Amino acid sequence: MPIVTIVYHSASGHTGKLAKAVENGAAAVKGVEVHRLAISGDDIVKGRWDNAEIMAQLDESSAIIFGAPTSMGDVSGQMKCFLDATSQHFYRRAWANKLAAGFTSSFYPSGDKLHTLHTFVTFAMQHGMLWIGHNEAGFEEVGPQLYQPASINRLGGWIGVMATAHPWESPDVFPNEADLSAGCALGRRVSEASICWKLKEGATV
Repeated sequence: MPIVTIVYHSASGHTGKLAKAVENGAAAVKGVEVHRLAISGDDIVKGRWDNAEIMAQLDESSAIIFGAPTSMGDVSGQMKCFLDATSQHFYRRAWANKLAAGFTSSFYPSGDKLHTLHTFVTFAMQHGMLWIGHNEAGFEEVGPQLYQPASINRLGGWIGVMATAHPWESPDVFPNEADLSAGCALGRRVSEASICWKLKEGATV
């Protein structure tokens, strides 16, 4: 059975709310085991992230979905420490051929969220992973509904999910339902892809 794991950092709970939506979408697909793991600053000692339990879970995963707030134009510091800690896996090619995807949130509609997703893509490519992008068009239909606030993928992020999160509003308010729907759609797509990829890996020629 494919294992899909969402690994994320959330500073104020907004990205965590988005991670839960991604988990819900992934878990809606039958025949997939889904886990959601939070990166904590408590696991950073003298600048190095270390959590053997989380790393072991990721090693067992068929697909990993990365999530972090966009902080000063890139992934949060806690997430960057985690990414750096995977270097030994890089040398062993331990994550090669795993599926990968990503999501992020920040205050501004842009806020350089694309750069955060690019960080995740570059990281995944270095590990030899296979990136799964978003498949929602960003509008309900061609015409007056184009780019409406309620549209899934309203911010037009096809590399991954982008969400807005106002820091002075609680996670009960942001991300909004459209952005959560985008997260759910990405999670579902990764689970579906993991089943297809698992079947392909197990096929005999």
